[in-house]
Amino acid sequence: MGVTNLEEVSHECKELLDSLPKERGWRTPHLYLFQGFWCQPKEIQAIVSVQTHFQAQDTDVMVATIPKSGTTWLKALVFAIVNRNHFRDQNNHPLLTHNPHDLVPFLEYKVYSNNQVPDLSALPSPRLFATHVPFASLPGSVKTSDCRIVYICRNPFDTFVSVWHFMSKTRPETLGPFSMEEAFDMYCKGIVGFGPYWDHMLDYWKQSLEKPHTVLFLKYEDMKDDTTFQLKRTAKFLGCPFSLEEERGGVIEDISRLCSFEKMKELEVNKSGKSISYFANEQLFRKGEVGDWVNYFTPLMVERLSNVMDEKLGGSGLAFKMFCEDKH
Repeated sequence: MGVTNLEEVSHECKELLDSLPKERGWRTPHLYLFQGFWCQPKEIQAIVSVQTHFQAQDTDVMVATIPKSGTTWLKALVFAIVNRNHFRDQNNHPLLTHNPHDLVPFLEYKVYSNNQVPDLSALPSPRLFATHVPFASLPGSVKTSDCRIVYICRNPFDTFVSVWHFMSKTRPETLGPFSMEEAFDMYCKGIVGFGPYWDHMLDYWKQSLEKPHTVLFLKYEDMKDDTTFQLKRTAKFLGCPFSLEEERGGVIEDISRLCSFEKMKELEVNKSGKSISYFANEQLFRKGEVGDWVNYFTPLMVERLSNVMDEKLGGSGLAFKMFCEDKH
């Protein structure tokens, strides 16, 4: 039920865990500091396997995200953009019958989970994968190839609220209570799955500035604010820009509607089943709003997280809108 028993990991992984700093986990007994970021035992075992075995191809597309920052939405959009010529009939689209996590699988949760080492060489191009892993810990072949990385992150205020709700739903009762105050303290210290999030964001941000042809940096708020513009930007980055004919024919709007939060949340496939091991599909969709944090943050919480962001992101050029302007 989401609690990682150490019996589920290999002897080699247990030995590695013994050498790592650990803290109380949000939905597992412990999180471990591995290669500079926090994660749980089964994730570490899978990530080591990914680093060892995954061979990127120049035509690969990698969706990289911070948890709870628009991952499901971005997977759907990237899949729809890349495959739009194969599935022109919107009424018979794979996204209507498959969860986006099945169509763009996580390397660490799906492809290399449970000690699998699959042969991926025969998959048709472009191959679509996803990861929550920080840039520095991506497989070497991803960093040295022309594999395209589409990255999305979100205002850290809203990200905390989303993570908190998600973990509250998925935290086993056997681990005992976990207050929002305790979670917020750990979040600000960077002790959260795949955190510290500021390090995660900064690394991909810097890569997008240094290598704009292989790393595209998106913000959830910008995607909500002007979805059409960001979809055009993404398609161009992926080497399949929308033609003038497609734009005039409403193809971008069709993709936007197909992948919208409202549309995906109402689909039967997203109301049942599991696409990521122990998470139910319905747990992946809550509000999808910008600015929901105002309903949860106290003035002291605002001050503390603002100070953390100023300290960690100040001078980098990376900043976030706190609200999404309604254009309608």
